[in-house]
Amino acid sequence: MTVKIYHDPDCETSRNTLAIISNSGEKPEVIDYLKTPPTREVLADLIRRMGIPVRDVLREKGTPFAELGLGDRFLTDDQLLDAMMAHPILINRPIVVTPLGVRLCRPSEAVLNILPNEQQGAFNKEDGEEVIDDQGRRMSPGNSA
Repeated sequence: MTVKIYHDPDCETSRNTLAIISNSGEKPEVIDYLKTPPTREVLADLIRRMGIPVRDVLREKGTPFAELGLGDRFLTDDQLLDAMMAHPILINRPIVVTPLGVRLCRPSEAVLNILPNEQQGAFNKEDGEEVIDDQGRRMSPGNSA
């Protein structure tokens, strides 16, 4: 395994991230995390390896976040992990694992920092934003045509 992505095919950010990975020549292992969620141990390990708080992996939009009272700052990491295990839609995505690290790729171009291979050509996000030019170089924000 070189690259693994915890993916939601209905999420534009996740689709863009997968396309950027593919643009580097990688053929990632794609895990539809809503159909095959990570185990609690795997998710806890991914979060640890990302070096971010458990709360930062919680997705609010389009989830039962509010109904479950997950905004309560006194909830423990274990309680938050329990909620994500019971409702995988609460796990923010995409999470990408490469030999260079693990990252929650929001925005999608955050994956560029952990890909082992360079981009092989131009890439535009689904909304048309240019991310990679025709020489495989990352575009600076605001440099798109």
